[in-house]
Parts: sequence; structure tokens; C-alpha cells
Amino acid sequence: MQDETLLEPLPVIAGTRDDLDALLAPTGVANDRAPVADADPLAATALGAEPSPDQAAAPSAEASEPPAERPPEARIVATLYGRGKLTPGDLARARRLADDGGEPLLRMLLRLGLVAERDLAQAMSEVLGLPLADPSQFPTEPVAEGVFSLRFLKDARVLPVAEDDARLRVALADAADPFILAAVAMAAGKPVEAVIGLPSEIELALARLYDEKQPAPDPDAEPDFSDFDEEDIEHLKDLASEAPVIRMVNHMIQKAVEARASDIHIEPFADELKVRYRIDGILKEVDAPPVRSTAAVISRVKIMAKLNIAERRLPQDGRIPVRIQGRELDLRVSTVPTMFGESVVMRLLDKESVRFDFNALGFDGSPRERLLQILEQPYGILLVTGPTGSGKSTTLYTALSRLNTQERKIITVEDPVEYQLPGINQIQVKSAIGMTFAGALRAIVRQDPDIIMVGEMRDLETARIAVQSALTGHVVLSTLHTNDAASGVTRLLDMGVEDYLLTSTINGILGQRLVRALCPHCREPYDALPELAARFTRFQPAGPLTLYRPVGCDQCSVTGYRGRLVISEVLLMTDPIRKLVLSHATANAIQRLAMEEGMATMYEDGLRKAMSGRTTVEEVLRVAEDD
Repeated sequence: MQDETLLEPLPVIAGTRDDLDALLAPTGVANDRAPVADADPLAATALGAEPSPDQAAAPSAEASEPPAERPPEARIVATLYGRGKLTPGDLARARRLADDGGEPLLRMLLRLGLVAERDLAQAMSEVLGLPLADPSQFPTEPVAEGVFSLRFLKDARVLPVAEDDARLRVALADAADPFILAAVAMAAGKPVEAVIGLPSEIELALARLYDEKQPAPDPDAEPDFSDFDEEDIEHLKDLASEAPVIRMVNHMIQKAVEARASDIHIEPFADELKVRYRIDGILKEVDAPPVRSTAAVISRVKIMAKLNIAERRLPQDGRIPVRIQGRELDLRVSTVPTMFGESVVMRLLDKESVRFDFNALGFDGSPRERLLQILEQPYGILLVTGPTGSGKSTTLYTALSRLNTQERKIITVEDPVEYQLPGINQIQVKSAIGMTFAGALRAIVRQDPDIIMVGEMRDLETARIAVQSALTGHVVLSTLHTNDAASGVTRLLDMGVEDYLLTSTINGILGQRLVRALCPHCREPYDALPELAARFTRFQPAGPLTLYRPVGCDQCSVTGYRGRLVISEVLLMTDPIRKLVLSHATANAIQRLAMEEGMATMYEDGLRKAMSGRTTVEEVLRVAEDD
């Protein structure tokens, strides 16, 4: 790691006080001397202010100064804004709250979750010319012990990293603050060498190095979970609102986001509280709060989701909109009563990271061509089948995004609405007041839609209305819980839908599963055994076969996998298959005929992806069977 020295801490901050005031002024006027737009048009634009025509045509003297002449805080904000990491509205909100609370702007941006820690650290590193700290090189024993108080280190987010006779190296979360550097240099009595550290990494290191050496915590600092009646709802509310409980839950959610988890499972048992993250489809147990805090932690989640914390006998559903590390997240919360409390599952829906693109999801080759062929039909039904958590909703959203044009009206009926799509009318099912799938469908066919999406065909009434909609010239997209594409037909027949209606309306059925994708940074090729290579003879001549296996690195949290992709099969409703449906043939018979007509099965699609190094044979066998 390249070192950058700061022999004199104060000169790190360049520029004038007026520049800093122009950035921080809450009302657009800096110290009643100059409007923000006059002082710095870039900062004004970042705050949502429109520069005047004169300013646009002729930049002010300060605006024409090189970036190094502006205060570091202004340059860091401008860098974040220029990279799309910060919106004008978010910046204005942070400035207002920072001024009201007397807190530095950059710290307020992090506190509100408007920017990610790493994005801010990288911008700070670039602007100040300081290297980023490597947490693997943080000390194993305290450095400069006795020089600084632990309270100062935690409040200022400073970690002494190394020391010799000549200088002291520290990792800083707020390197743009000259007073922190000045205080460190004054206390150390020697030049300070600074590196940029992520606040969370510095806090973890401080806890590891110093907390164990501190005396027992003050009893008043933590709520007492051991002696209270769970039926005392007001006491439970008070406990759930205590800072330590709030920190526990926030830390749990933040760590789940950092681990790329799709779900958080909070499970109470007799003598422990389990917390597990579902990462790339696999559950992984993580550190959990103490069992005595179970009721308070679960109550905190229910309060955030606006659920009734007094009701612990019935399942409840809610949602929590949050912003963490600059990312908009929706947390779908489900609670179910169990023997030892309520089991809570939070599904993390990342609005910004999801990509509604068939290529990004893993659709390619024959399945992609067949799927696009179905979507081009002017009317009829496309069904997507698979178990819970197989990506069916994301596939339907991707199809809707492709079909969404100004010439088409699209209405969806969902339970719940997972992602909001611009230009599409989305209806949330509310069974408690009679707004069911069937009830909503009856209403929306009178809204003159071109395309209808039904979140799930759960009953005969919903299926029949969807079939009638397809018969009257609508495109209908929906999902079914079946194991493969061919079983979708037999499932609808079992529900009671007439066979002649199915053959007239269904254009195709997509069956899919999700497999973990190999990490491209550390995957390792190997020569497959002859017995394994024999399975691939349908794709290539017999002979040596190169496959890939997971290894593990920092990019994939040492799992060898990063993300998931779709393996799929697409059944087209051809005339021969219609005859089988009318004769009420079995799903196996329909599957065999579809394969004879050229349908690549999920298993075959998975093997192709394993050959190309995108996943492993083990992953394919975990979710699909050999045909």
C-alpha cells in the first residue's frame, strides 16, 4: 500500500471559509454575503438550485478555480454527485439536518444512509490523495495505548494503526475534518500519517482492540431484558425503543445487505435466538443477539413494519422501506407464531441492484428464443412455473419491462407488489377487505388493458377469469407453483379449468430454477472424470471435458459463488401438444413430446451453463433432475 504523509495535519484542508459556508449554508446564502449559486454553481446544482443564465454563460471566478482550490468537503460532495452516488434532494436534506444538528455534512450523509461507506471513502481518498486502509493490516494489539481516550477514538472514528519514533499512522473515517487530525497530532506529539478507513471497519477494530480491556459496562447503558413480563406491552415497547435494541436490529439488517443476503430469518428457540441469512439461495447462520433480548428484537422489527406487537397468536405481514448505504431497500416482513415466540422472516428487495434484463438473469440460447417468441404473440397466456424463491416474479417483471411501451396499457394484480415499475398500473391484493385476485381481475378487464399480469393463479375462479381475458384478446402473464413446465397444464386441469380453454389460450409455459453462479474471480478449471463427461455427450463429442469448481476469495466472501442465474425450459403449445392436453395425457407424456419437438430441459440448460463456467454441475443437480 502506497503511503502518503501528512507532516502538518492542518494544511490538508485548502480553500476559504466562504467556500465551506457556501456548501453548508442551509438557505442558499452563505453568512448573508453571497448566494450558494454565486459561490459555487456546481454545489448549487447538486442542491437542486438552477444557475442563472448569466452564471451558465459566464462562470464566476470561484467556479473557474481548479478543483483543488475548493474545500475538500465540497470536492468530495461534488465527486459523489458527479458519479451519481448522491441526488440533489438527498444532499439538500442532509445539509438541512446537518445544520439543525450541528453535525458535519459527510457524517450526516452516512448516518442517513444516503451514500455507501465505500463510495464516500473512495471519493475522500481521491480528493485528499490518501490511500484506502486495508482492514487486514489493522493491528492485533492496541497502538499508542494511553495516548488517546477510547471515547475520543470512538467519537472521532480514529484507529491508531502503527507507530515508530518518527511518526504515527492512523486510519480516519473523517479525514476531511482538519480538527480531528490536529487533535491527533497534538496528543501524539509527532507527525501524523493518515489513511482512509471505512467507519464500520474502524468501529469493529476499536471494539476488538479496546472493548475487552474496558471495565464492565454501566448497568444503565443497557436495558435489562431478564426481568419483565412479555404481556406488558408498554414495557415491551419501551425496550424495543432502547438504543441498544435499535442498534442490534440495524446492525443485523446492515450486515445482511453487506453479505448480499436475500432474506433474514430470526428464529426463537427455548435456549437461543437464531439469526440466519439466505445468501445466493443457501441459509447461513450468523451471530445473533442474546436470547434474553428475543422479545425486544422481534418487537422492534414489528414496530418498524407497523405491525401489532400485542398480537402474537396470528401471522402478520408488513413492509419496511429503508435506505442503507445509499441503497433503497424494501423489507417484506412476515411473522408466524411458534412454540417459543414469533419466527420473523425479512425479505430484502433491493430496488436499485435488480436488473430487468433477460441476459442478466441468465436466459440465453433456445430458452430465450422460445420465451421471446411467446412474448411476441398478440394475445394468450404465458405461465411461469417453479417453487417459491425460484425467481418467477423477477422473470415476469422483466417480461413486462420488455413489453412496456406507450402503445400498451399494462395492469398487474400482485400480492405483494415487489417492485414499482414506471408506466405500469400495479394493484396490491388486500384480501381482508375483499380485494382478491379474482375480484381485482373482474375490475381491470373493464379498464381496457392490453396486458394483464396476475401474480399467481391460486384458485379456479382466478384461473377462469384469466383464461376469459386471454380469449378476449389480452396478453396474460401469471405464475403457478409446479415442478416443471409440463406440470403447469395438468395443474390447471386439476384445478377444474376446461381442457379446450387451455389449448385455446396458453401460448407457452416457462419452468425455471435458480442456481448459484460461480465467482468469476476465483473459479478454477478442472478435467472432468469420464463418468461425469458422459453426461455431456449430447452437447459435445466424447472426450476430455473441462468444467469449473468454486475456490473462494474476498470478492465472494470465500464461498466460491457470487449471485444466481436462471436455468429454464420453455414449452410451446404446439398442435401435437394440444392433442395430448385434450386427451388429458400425463405431465411425463407432454414433457417427452416437448423434448422431441426441441425443448431444452432445465437440466440440459444447466449443463450448458456448467460447461461455460457459469455454474457447477453440483448446483445443477441440486435443483434439477437428469432427464
